[in-house]
Formats: sequence, structure tokens, C-alpha cells
Amino acid sequence: MRNIVIGTAGHIDHGKSSLVRALTGTDPDRLKEEKQRGITIELGFAHTTIGDARVAFVDVPGHERFVRTMLAGVGGIDCVLLIVASDESVMPQTREHFDICRLLRIPRGMVVLTKTDLTDADTRRLVREDVAELVKGSFLECAPVIEVSATTLEGLDRLRQAIADEAAHAAGRPADGQARLPIDRAFTMRGFGTVVTGTLVAGTIAADEELMVEPGGVRVKVRGVQVHGRVAGRAVAGQRAAINLGGIEVGDVARGETLLAAGSLSVTRRLDAEIELLPSTKPLKHGARVRIHNGTAEVLGRIAVAGAAGHVAPGQTALVRARLEAPVVLTRGDRFILRAYSPPITIGGGVVVDPAPTRPGIRTAEGLASLVRLRMRDDDGVGAVLAMTDAAGLAGIAQSSLTPRAGLKASQIPAIRQALAANGVEAIGDRLVMRARLEKAERELLALVAASHQANPTSDGLPREEARGKLFARVVPAVFERVVDSLKARQALTGAERLALPSHKPTVAGAADGVREAIIAAYRHGALKPPDAAAVEAAAGAPKSVIEKVTALLLREKVLARLDTIVFHVEALQRLKDDVRALKSAAPDGRATVDVSAFKDRYGVSRKYAIPLLEYLDRERVTRRTGDVRLVL
Repeated sequence: MRNIVIGTAGHIDHGKSSLVRALTGTDPDRLKEEKQRGITIELGFAHTTIGDARVAFVDVPGHERFVRTMLAGVGGIDCVLLIVASDESVMPQTREHFDICRLLRIPRGMVVLTKTDLTDADTRRLVREDVAELVKGSFLECAPVIEVSATTLEGLDRLRQAIADEAAHAAGRPADGQARLPIDRAFTMRGFGTVVTGTLVAGTIAADEELMVEPGGVRVKVRGVQVHGRVAGRAVAGQRAAINLGGIEVGDVARGETLLAAGSLSVTRRLDAEIELLPSTKPLKHGARVRIHNGTAEVLGRIAVAGAAGHVAPGQTALVRARLEAPVVLTRGDRFILRAYSPPITIGGGVVVDPAPTRPGIRTAEGLASLVRLRMRDDDGVGAVLAMTDAAGLAGIAQSSLTPRAGLKASQIPAIRQALAANGVEAIGDRLVMRARLEKAERELLALVAASHQANPTSDGLPREEARGKLFARVVPAVFERVVDSLKARQALTGAERLALPSHKPTVAGAADGVREAIIAAYRHGALKPPDAAAVEAAAGAPKSVIEKVTALLLREKVLARLDTIVFHVEALQRLKDDVRALKSAAPDGRATVDVSAFKDRYGVSRKYAIPLLEYLDRERVTRRTGDVRLVL
């Protein structure tokens, strides 16, 4: 059977609850105060079967003081009954409720003229004209207008048939998406514990599933599911359901929170949106404090108008950023209602284009252009993800955010990834980054390395971590490695711990090539008895400061090596290692040792050189010290 959720809308005392009671046999006014005062204060619920459809009714308050409660009930409905009493016609809350339904883009509905037993045909004709003027140009312009009386039951059969027709044509909810149930009631049932109710707007919920209650991040387990008052194995999108939860106390869950699959929606304090103001309202100023209603949630926030505009004019649309005073659960494409902070009247509505924006301040031309690209359009989400990825720059966006942020279903992700790759997006680990951003980063890194060479000609190159800190500070390491590896693959960059251009050759200002070669020759000739600083200076014929800089450069290049305070040519050290290893093979028993005295005699060096050289052989695992001798390994 088809499932449809129908909500009532209209002015106080126009017969909404009486009509629901007449259709279902259930009184939606469940509170004692509601029965005493004869008005609906809280959301009321009832269900019945009409034709081939299971119909759930959400009865909302009509009093202006309870519009916030009305908003908590109207968000998840498939069809609205705009109820107008034929003895009063269109009233203030009729208009406000109608505006809310239109701004939320409720897809289907009909007009019901109630209390027809109290009016004559001419009066009802005038009411029809008032209603036609109200709904002109809206989704209800061509909707049925049905006259009924909950007292005499006249017209109820026509209304039931109209509801059955609506159910037959209503679009189904996405059952293949992630579970999402905005909570409109939370209570304790004896013997069961915490129970929450709401309209399941996407996915399915089954017993024994683990879900989250957000905001708050409380993990819960589904103990049981009821649909239309009966135990069910699972609830599917489009049904009103009661969910018995384990792992949470009733005092820790409330209307406005959402029961959902972990990680499936964004929990945010900031969102970008396109809003529409009602023609009857005042201009909305940049920085204005407003009330934002989405689903069953209400939160305060401030509106920043994109671009240079200082306000949004009545009846106009605008791109904005809302900064919220408390977290809410949202995704791209969610509809919401804007109400003034004080007095709390409905001033407009909007649609979320990005629930977790990362782009620059929207008051800039760049920020506005980015928002324009994000406007809702029929492109299967590719355009939105491209805009989000480009706005995020080199940091990119997480692939795991495609569902909670871009509002995509899991079944859409493979095709989206292919489309993104074809449009210049590269996947680097979990990040999606525009290829153009990577190419720009490559150019910037090469320029940074070139500048480093110019500023530090004696250096082997730019330290790797310094490059990361200057250009990739807010970027995951994988993106930095991707840029470096790409440049190395093209032989545009070399080095490991220090990055350098292939053409770079460290130099010392004021040192000719002959100075470098003279220093190398002096240490090569000295072998295990290297020259002192004065001898090197005399051999090179250069100032001491130049000698020190060139020597430091040769040490970094590993042409020379420093043992304690003494500098040796690496070729001399290598010959030493080879010679000492040969002692073992030359020994009759294959066991060779060397002590300080024998070492000094063999190589003709003083203790000044012998000790650091022997300790060097130990570090290189050529020898191992045992008492006063060293065993050749």
C-alpha cells in the first residue's frame, strides 16, 4: 500500500481537528488543556486507510502563538489540506500557513471549506473567490476545493476520494537513502522506555539498528518500531513512525533533534542558502537576527547578505550565509522558514545550498561568485560538488562529505566520481581537489624553491617542512606529497629532505671553482692526517670566512665528513674501512683485532686522529670494542 502524510493548515477554530476526527475516528487533541479550551496547542496525530493508501494526518495549531509548533509538524508532509471555514473565509493565520506551505515547496494539496452547514451557497461562493485570490499562481491554484461539514458529514466521501487520488499520484520518499527522522515528540512508555515519533523523510529504520541522535552525537539502538500504532519490522520513508530507543533517557532527547544514520547529514552552525522574502514583509538587513525553522528544529541566527548589498528587498530572492547560535542537522536541498526575531512573524523561506561552507567571505566578489555556482539546479549534484571543491582550494573536500554535505545518495556516488574526474577533479586519498589547484600549487612550489636558491645559494635546497608550512599549512599531507611527487616525476624538482631545482648547484659568494677544488685536494692529500685550518687557507688562497662556507657546503654534500672536530675526506675514510676489513680475511684464524697503539703504528697517525677514527669504525660496524682492543667484524 502507498503511504502518504497529510497535514492540516489554517486559522484557529476553522475546524481542522474536527475534520481529522471525522475522517479517522481519532481525536488529535490529546491534551487536557486542548479539550478544555477547544483549541489545538500541540501537534496532533491520527491515521486511517483510505482506498489503497495508508494515510497519516498531522494536525497543527492554528493560533498565531503556536505557529512555531505548526512549523514542527508541517515540514515532513506530502500533501496539505488548507482549511478555510466557510463562515469566516480567509483569515491571518490562513495566509501565514499558506505562505509557509508555499515556501517549503510542499508538492501537493487541496482546499477544504469547512462548516458548510452554517452558511448558504452565496456565502460559500464568496469564500471560494477569496481562496482563489489567495492561491493564485501557487501550487494550489488548480487544486480541488471541497466543501465539507464535520457535523453533518456532508462532503466527506468526496474528500476521501480526493485524498485517495492524491495518494495515487504522490511521489514516493527516497527509501534507498540514509535514515532520517526529524523528532516531533519524545516520551516514555511504561515497559519500553524512551520513544520518539516523527515522519521518516528518507531511508528505512529497522529494529536492532544502531543510529545517532543529532545534534549531540548520542549513539542509540532501535529496540522496536511501530507504524500506525502497530508493531512493524521496519519503517520506510514516507511513514509516520514511533521508534523505541535504547541508550538514551527521555530527558536527553527533544523535538528539533534528528534520528539518523551516523555521518549521513551535516551537523552545522553555519550554512549558505538562497532565500526568498514575502512581498508583505520589511526589508531584511545584513546582519539581522532571525529564527530559522527546518524540519522540527528552530534555531536563532544572523543573516549575512552575499555581495555588496546591504539588505534583501521584500518579494526578492538573495544568496546569504546564516551563522547559527546552536547546531542543527542539515544537508543541501533542505527547505527552511525564516521568521523575524521580534515579533516572531514569518518573513520568508529558503533552501540550503551548502550546509558546511568553506569558501571565502561571501561579501567579496569571489565569495558571491562561488555561491552563484552553488544555486540549486538539476545536474545530479555534479555542479554543486564542483563548486564546493573549487571553493575549498588546495584543501579540497572529503569524499566522505558527498552524502552529508552535498545531499547525495550512496547509489549516486560512483557516477558522481566519474563525472568529477571528467571535469578536472582528482582524488587524493579521501580528498577531492581540482586539478587546476594542484597545477597552481606546483608552479608556486617551484617559484618558492627558486626564491630559496637565490636567497641561500650555499644551501642544498629548501627544507621540505618549510615548504609544507608556507604553501600547504592547511592541507592534508597526501596533497603535499602528490604535488612533490608529480614535480619529481617530471624531473622539475629533486631532493628528499631538501627540495631543489635540478639546475641548482650550491655556491659560495666570492669563491671561485678553484677554491673549492683546492680545499678538496688539500683534504684528499692529507688523508688520515688532514691539514689544519691555516694549511687549508694557504692552499686555497682565500679568506678564512670563504673557506669556512665552502667547507660547510662540502660537508653537506658529503664530500667531506667531520669526526668530532676533525674534518676528513670521505675517500680516506672509505679506504680506511676497506683496509681494516681486509685484516680479518688476512688473519690465519679469521680473527683480527686492533688496538690504539697498533692503529697508530699502522697508519702513522697520532692519538689525536686515532681515537676519533677508531670510534668512527665502531659506529660504522667495522669494529667492535672489547676492553682495550677492537674486534674486526
